[in-house]
Amino acid sequence: MSDRLLLTIGILGGTGPEGQGLAYRWAKAGYHVIIGSRSADKAEAAASALNQRLGTDLVRGLPNEEAADRCDIAVLTVPYSAHRSLLTALRGRLAGKLLVDVTVPLGAPEVTRVQMPDEGSAAAEALAILGEGARVAAAFHNISHVHLARDEPIPCDVLVCGVDREARDQTIMLAEAAGLVAWDAGPLENAMVAEGLTSVLLGINKRHRIQSAGIRITGEPKAKTP
Repeated sequence: MSDRLLLTIGILGGTGPEGQGLAYRWAKAGYHVIIGSRSADKAEAAASALNQRLGTDLVRGLPNEEAADRCDIAVLTVPYSAHRSLLTALRGRLAGKLLVDVTVPLGAPEVTRVQMPDEGSAAAEALAILGEGARVAAAFHNISHVHLARDEPIPCDVLVCGVDREARDQTIMLAEAAGLVAWDAGPLENAMVAEGLTSVLLGINKRHRIQSAGIRITGEPKAKTP
């Protein structure tokens, strides 16, 4: 049996386009996925639409609290305005679980200007809220939902930052299951760069009339010596 069938991914605040795009990719890859939302009805509707598209029953819709309880890995895709309050409410339910934070601290109307919280990044803020020893990684900030929702290769890479190597490796595994190329971008402190790139890319989209700009890492990694 595939390891994916033994894992459940809970996407907290997952009814938005980014959350649904990731849910589609992971369910297609064989993971059980829970879409979480403040509204149970909204979560169930999003899950039903994805199951119908995929012809499976791998996606469920639940309130965020139940999604956090029942998942093995939590993925946070809320707008930054809801970031602190949701994490504070779910802190006990997320204890011991890997949290992959996709949140970008965008501040309307200046979304093309990099704006970071006092902690340095949304992911660092998540770690501060969840407490010392929490397992936090940051990823998927620069991947547009437009790419995720399509059945085609995604021409963008993912930078993965995390509190330790294990958190980064687990997140890279999720990225690869979604059909993405992912790179270990180092400790969680580096998440400020990956998060900030989103504002830069939004500005490029606007100024150069590009749809869903992303990043690619050039160069070829050398083979590891035995």
